[in-house]
This record gives sequence, C-alpha cells and structure tokens, in this order.
Amino acid sequence: MTKLKEYSIQEKLSSLVAVQKIESKLDELKVLKGELPIEVADLEDEIQGLHSRHTRIEEEINGINEFIEQKKEAIKESQALLKKYEKQSGDVKNNREYEAINKEVEDQELNVKLFQKHIKDATDEISEKILLLDKAKKALSNKEGVLNGKKGELEKIVATTEKEEKHFNKLALEAKEEVDERLLTSYVKIRNSYRNGLAVVQLERDACGGCFNAIPPQKQSEIKQHKKIMVCENCGRILVDGELHLSVKIK
Repeated sequence: MTKLKEYSIQEKLSSLVAVQKIESKLDELKVLKGELPIEVADLEDEIQGLHSRHTRIEEEINGINEFIEQKKEAIKESQALLKKYEKQSGDVKNNREYEAINKEVEDQELNVKLFQKHIKDATDEISEKILLLDKAKKALSNKEGVLNGKKGELEKIVATTEKEEKHFNKLALEAKEEVDERLLTSYVKIRNSYRNGLAVVQLERDACGGCFNAIPPQKQSEIKQHKKIMVCENCGRILVDGELHLSVKIK
C-alpha cells in the first residue's frame, strides 16, 4: 500500500503562499480588463432589448397597415352599396320603401365617415410609431458603436494577457494539487470573502498584511516557528512570516 507523503506545516504554508501568489497574478490580469467584460455584457443585453423593441414596433406598424387596408375595403363595400341604393331609389313604389332605402343610405354614409376616421387615426398612429422606430434605430446604432469600441478594447487586452493567463491558470491547478484539501477549502472560503482575493498574507510592520491589525509579539514568534497554521483574529486571513513569503518564487 502506497504511503501518502506527510507535509510539514512549513511545506503546507509554502504551497498555500504559492497558490495565493499565482492567483494574485491572475487577479492583476483581471484588473487590466477592469469593468470592460461587464460593460460588454450589459451593452449586449441592452442591444438585444433594442432589437426586440425595433421588431415589436415594426410588427405594430404592419398590424396597423393591415387594419387600414381592411377599412379601405370596407369603404369600397359601403360605396358599392350606396350606388346600389341610389339605383334602387328610382324604382320605389311607396313611402315605406323610400324611407327604408334612405335609412340604408344614411347608415352606409355614416360607415364611410367612421371608416375614414379610423384610417386617419391609424395613419396618425403610424406616424408616431415611425418616430419611435427612428429613435430605436438611432439608439441601436449608437449602442452598437459603443459596443464595438468596448469589444475592441477588450480584445486588445485579452490578446496581450491571454498567454500569461493560460500560464498562471496552469500553475494554479498544479499548485493546488500540493495543498492539503482541508486547508485549500479554508483558503478558498477566505479568498472569496474579500474583494482583493487575499487569503494568505505576510506580517508587515508587526501587523496583518490584510487588515493591518496589530499582531502581538508572542503570536509573531509562533508564526515564524511554522509549528501550526496561524490566522488573524481580526480578519481571519492566514498569516505567514515575511521570510517564508519571500522564499516562494513564481515562474
């Protein structure tokens, strides 16, 4: 049966410092990108929304045009009926027939006026929709221009940092394999708790290098002895002495 290698506290700390240094390098590369990835994603979402709005307005205009065509057809039908009633009015035999035809004529004339009003209102609505469509097109064009600029900036940064990023990601995976599993879990938890991603820090001027809380002399002495994992009582970060921190080199 293969015996697993036992790591000393110093070796465990050195491995952890290596992981921290590598991931800090990756954090620096992310800082170069700044807010660009988020800005690009937000702009893409906004442009998608503008495309949807543009399509919706076009569909609304098409629907109104169909409505106008229907009303034009209805006007033609009413006008055809008016001609029919006009012809029939010359053949009436009594007052009742005459009044009935007149009533039909009035109804169709009212229908024509109503349909014409519908067409006018719909045409006015189309004019408003066209203005909204123009605004949507301009907004879309402007946002696409901004997006192209942001994407260009991001692509330049990615092209510059891609090789380094791949290198440090590979190193990070290799370094994590050398870290005790429980210790790595604690490291990840602490790292995710802070925006600067620092989970392992060195002593600086008798204080924690993360929160700058003063560390008592006795505890500083224990940290330098590498006999156990020491954490800052104030921020919970893992503490190492400057000498050990300096001894860990990253390619």
